[in-house]
Amino acid sequence: MVNPAPAQRPAPSPRMLFIAFGGLMASLAAGYGVLFTIVDDYRDEFGISETAIGVIIGIGFVAAFLSQVLIAPLADRGHARTVVLFGVAINVVGLLLMGFSTTLTPILVGRFISGIGIGAAIPAARRIVILSDPNHLGQNLGRLLAAEVFGFALGPAISALLVGPLGIPAPFVVVAVATVVMLPFVAQVAVTESSPTAHRRLAVDLLRIRPFAGAVVLGAAVFVMIGSFDSLWAVVHADLGTTKWLANLGITLFALPLIILGPIGGRWAQVYGPFRVAVGGLIGGAVFMSLYGVMPTGGLIFAVAMLHSVSDGLTVSSTGVAVGMTVPEDRQAGAQGVLGGAQALAAGVMAVVTGTLYDQFGRTVAYGVCGAVMLVLVATGAWLARSAWSLTRPLHVDDPVGPEPSPAVSTG
Repeated sequence: MVNPAPAQRPAPSPRMLFIAFGGLMASLAAGYGVLFTIVDDYRDEFGISETAIGVIIGIGFVAAFLSQVLIAPLADRGHARTVVLFGVAINVVGLLLMGFSTTLTPILVGRFISGIGIGAAIPAARRIVILSDPNHLGQNLGRLLAAEVFGFALGPAISALLVGPLGIPAPFVVVAVATVVMLPFVAQVAVTESSPTAHRRLAVDLLRIRPFAGAVVLGAAVFVMIGSFDSLWAVVHADLGTTKWLANLGITLFALPLIILGPIGGRWAQVYGPFRVAVGGLIGGAVFMSLYGVMPTGGLIFAVAMLHSVSDGLTVSSTGVAVGMTVPEDRQAGAQGVLGGAQALAAGVMAVVTGTLYDQFGRTVAYGVCGAVMLVLVATGAWLARSAWSLTRPLHVDDPVGPEPSPAVSTG
């Protein structure tokens, strides 16, 4: 008598995945958004210098990089849910420290452990989402991106409403509570934890998979663009005499297409090929960045940015989709951690480089160098991923979670 195969757990609905993990991603990103609008209050109320504020911002990126490389791979060894809970818990502690502290050292500690928590939780959450519904990984990762952007954009609004009447701690407390509130929804998503395997604790060995290495390089190119864009936007508009409201409106409007188009872009990447979509979008991004350097007025830069935002909304989730489609199912969290670590480093380094170039040589050189660096990374990433250039995954078939044996996962 043949024993029946064990019943498979039904995949959670895309809606449940989005409510649980999209909400969690939004709350984690909102903490960043709050911090970015609070730093001037740190300076004015507590006498913290601009240099120290730069350290506060930067130490979070360093912490996220370390966590994504060192802690996130534990999610691939049967501990995905635990890593998410750990990351959320210490992120909440970090938010409260940043909210209630009045001197530099505890604020730095809070920022550091918050970065550790976010760096651990996000790759583990992406792993759960990818494996819970592999046939829709592009759409689901696009939705997570949209939720992150929405959360980041919501952070400044929370600060604007609460800091005046209630003080600096209020927005941090609200975001911390919202993060904790999402945990019951996360717990409702069935997680099939893998058994611990013999692969290395760190995930850098995955870089031997050339398409994965290509996806990481392309992902770094995205954050070269983001680091340069974020570091120069306010300064450039101030120097060009752009009205304050138009410069601030540009930041908000730039986020909207990412929120609206993210799921569509994720589906495009899955169906038409994440490497094709990523390369096309990044070449366009390099052109847009170069245009910012030659536009004579802030209004024209604003107009170019609106076109740029639509392009990014349709393409930036493709590198995460590429990672999800080129590594085995038992390495997803570690792979997303390597991607995130590379992106954090790229953004941090390029922000410093771009700012220095702007001070020394002006706007055209700063934006032009960013565009050139992006094109070099795009060419490198496309070359590494050439065997997976045609890699796609249909939306409505029961294809395997991990990549099938093919040139797409060659490690030669």
